[in-house]
Amino acid sequence: MGLHPLEFSESYLDSPAFREKIKAHEAELDKTGRFIKELYKDGKNLINATKQLSLAQKKFAQCLGEFKFEYIGDAKTDDEKCIDESLQEFSSFLRNLEDQRDLMMRNITETLMKPLEQFRKEHLGSAKTARKTYEKETEKYYSSLEKLLNMSAKKKEPQLQEADMSVQVTRQQFQESSLEYVCKLQEIQERKKFECVEPMLAFFQTVFTFYHQGYELAKDFDHYKKALQINIQNTRSRFEGTRSEVFELLNRIKESPQEYRQTSPISSEGYLYVQEKRPPPFGSSWVKRYCTFVKEQKILHMKTFDQRSGGKLGETESVTIKSCVRKTTDTLDRRFCLDIEITDRPSTVLTVQALSEDDHRFWMHAMGGKESVCQSLTPASNIDAQLDDEGISFVKNSINAIETRGINDQGLYRVVGVSSKVQKLLKLMIDEKSSEIDLATSEDWDVKTITSALKLYLSATPESRVQAIHCLVHKMPERNRLVLSLVTKHLANVAANSKQNLMTVANLGVVFGPTLMRPQEETVAAIMDLKFQNIVVEILIEQHEKIFGHAPSSSPSLETSHLFAPTRQSKRLSRQNRPLAVYNPQVLDVQTVSPSSESPALVNDETSVGSSESVSSQSSNASGTPPEKSKNHHTTISTSLPESTGICTATASWMNSASPASITPVKPGSAGTEKNKPEENVTHKKAKAVYPCEAEHDSELSFQVGAIFHDVTISREPGWLEGVLEGKRGLIPENYVEIL
Repeated sequence: MGLHPLEFSESYLDSPAFREKIKAHEAELDKTGRFIKELYKDGKNLINATKQLSLAQKKFAQCLGEFKFEYIGDAKTDDEKCIDESLQEFSSFLRNLEDQRDLMMRNITETLMKPLEQFRKEHLGSAKTARKTYEKETEKYYSSLEKLLNMSAKKKEPQLQEADMSVQVTRQQFQESSLEYVCKLQEIQERKKFECVEPMLAFFQTVFTFYHQGYELAKDFDHYKKALQINIQNTRSRFEGTRSEVFELLNRIKESPQEYRQTSPISSEGYLYVQEKRPPPFGSSWVKRYCTFVKEQKILHMKTFDQRSGGKLGETESVTIKSCVRKTTDTLDRRFCLDIEITDRPSTVLTVQALSEDDHRFWMHAMGGKESVCQSLTPASNIDAQLDDEGISFVKNSINAIETRGINDQGLYRVVGVSSKVQKLLKLMIDEKSSEIDLATSEDWDVKTITSALKLYLSATPESRVQAIHCLVHKMPERNRLVLSLVTKHLANVAANSKQNLMTVANLGVVFGPTLMRPQEETVAAIMDLKFQNIVVEILIEQHEKIFGHAPSSSPSLETSHLFAPTRQSKRLSRQNRPLAVYNPQVLDVQTVSPSSESPALVNDETSVGSSESVSSQSSNASGTPPEKSKNHHTTISTSLPESTGICTATASWMNSASPASITPVKPGSAGTEKNKPEENVTHKKAKAVYPCEAEHDSELSFQVGAIFHDVTISREPGWLEGVLEGKRGLIPENYVEIL
C-alpha cells in the first residue's frame, strides 16, 4: 500500500498514528529530493561528457577536412576526384551533426536540468521550511501546555485565566501550522508526479529530435554515399588490374633486372664506391658515390650521398672518361672493380667498385669498357667431377692446404681465383688424377685458386637436380608413375593460368609438397625438410614434359646426383655399364604382398631382395657382378600419398629393386635358395621396353622405348632375357624391360 492520506481533522487530534503518517510522507519527500539531486548531478556529467564527445568529433571532422590525398601522375580520374573530395564531405557531415548535438545539450539544460533543480529548491525546499515551522509550533504548544497543567490551583483567578488564554493562542497557532503542513505535504506529493516527469519527457523529446536530425542528415547523405561507393569500387577494380600488371612487371624485373635498370637512353645511373688515395701511410679509402654517366659527352657525375647518415647530399664531382677497363683481383683484393682513365688528368686512373657482378657488367657496357681475361667461375662441363676416390682425395688435399696455408687469410672463400688457373687445377687433380701433388706444400697454387677449385667441384647445377629426379621417377612402379604424371600435368595446367588463379609453381609446390611427399614420421626434422619437398614438386611441375615424356638417357649414381649429374656420352653402352631399369620380375613376383604384412616371402633372408642402406648410399656396379643380397627391411624412404592412392609411396622394397646395387637378376648358381634360381627357358610371353637400347653384338636386339617383345624367356647369360622383336630373336637386357 502507498502513503496514507492525511486528514485535516487528524491535525486537531495529533494522534500517534497521525504522526507516523507525517513521518512516512516526510521520508518520501526526502527520498525524492535525493533522487533529484543525484539525477541533476548525473545530468551534469552527461552534458559534460557529451560536450567532450562533441569536441572530439569536431576535432576529428577538422582533421578530415584538412587532409588532402596526393595522387601519382599528372591528372586525376573523376573517381579519384570524388574520393579526394569525400573527406571534406565527411567533415561537413560531422560538423552538421555536432551542431545538432550542441543544440540538444542546450535544450537539455533548459528543459530538464533547470526545471528539476527549480522543483527541488522551491517545492521540496518549502516543505522543509514548513516542517521546521510545524516542529517549532509543536514544541511551543506542548511546552506551554505542560507549564499550564503544572500551575497550582491556588493561584489567583486572573493568573489562571491569563495562563488559559496563552495556551489557547498557542494551541490555535499549532493547529493552523499543522493544517498548513499537512496541506503542503500532500500538495508536493501530487505535484512531483508531473514536475519530475514532464522535464524527462522534454529531455527525451530533445534526444529524439537530435536523432531525427541525424536521420535527415543521413538521408541527405545517402545519395552521395551511393555515388561514392561506385567511385570506390571503380578505383578498387582499377587498382586490382594495375596491381596485377605491376606484379607481372616486378617479376619480369626480378628475372632480368639488368634489362630494366636503364631508366634513360642518354644516361646511366647508380651507386659506385670510389677509391680515394691518400698519402702514405694512410693508404686509401672507399667512398660511396651516386654516379650519373652521360653517354654522349662521356661525363661521369659523382655525388656523395649516404642513406645511413640521414640522406645528406654532398658535393658533386664531374670527370670526362677516356677509357674503362675491368680491374682483376690479381692486382686488387676487391671484386667488381673498374679502372677509369680520365681525359682531364691523363696520368690519373680512377678506380671504382660496382655493387655486384651484374652491376659491374652494367657499368662496363654503359662506359664501353673492356673485359679482362679473368671471368667469373662457372662449372666446367669438360671436368668429369665424380665423388670417387680421386674426388675424395682432392677434397681432403684442398682442405688440408687451406687449413695449413690460408686459414687466417682475409676474405677466405670470398676472394676468387683466376678462372684459367682454377680450371687447370681441377683438370690436373680430377681428370689427370694427379693425387701425388700435395697442395699444402706446393707453391704453384695459391690459396684463392684452391678455394675456388673446391667450391667449383662441390657446386651443383639445376640440370643435375632435374636429371636425378628424372631417374628416380622412372624407378617408380608404372601405376604410381602414371598417376603422378596425371597430377603434375594437371598442376602444370593450373600454373599456366597463374595470372588468373594466382597459383604459381611456387605456390603449388607449397600446397602439394606435403601432400605428394608426406614424411613417414611427423617430427621437427621432417617439418624443416618441407622446403625441399616443395622444390621437388616444383621441378616435377616445371619439367613435367621432360620427366614424364621419356625415360632418362642415363641412370646416375644417386650418391653423386646432388653434386654433378653425369651426362650419357653415348647410347652405346657395354653390358657392364648399361643403365639399369626399374622392373625386376623376380623381385615383383616375391613382393606382391603389402610391406606391412608378415608374409614369409618378405622377411626371409634368403628370398628378400634389396638393401637396408639408403638409396643415396648405393652406387653403380661397374663390374656387372651382382652384389650380395641382404635382408629387405621395407623401410619407407620416399614419401607421398597413402599406399591406397598409389602415387608416390615408395618403400625400400621397390626402391632397392630399382637401385643399381640390387636390381640385377640372381645368377644361376649364386648364393640363395633354389626358389631364387630362375628356371631355364621359362616363357614370360610378352615384355615391354622401358629404356632404349642399341645392339652392340649380332646376338642382341636394338629397340626403342615401348617396343613389345614376344616369347620372352630367361637367358642362360646372367642379367639377360631372350625374346622376339619384329621376327628376330635375340638377347635383351633384363632391366631394360618390364614383363607384361
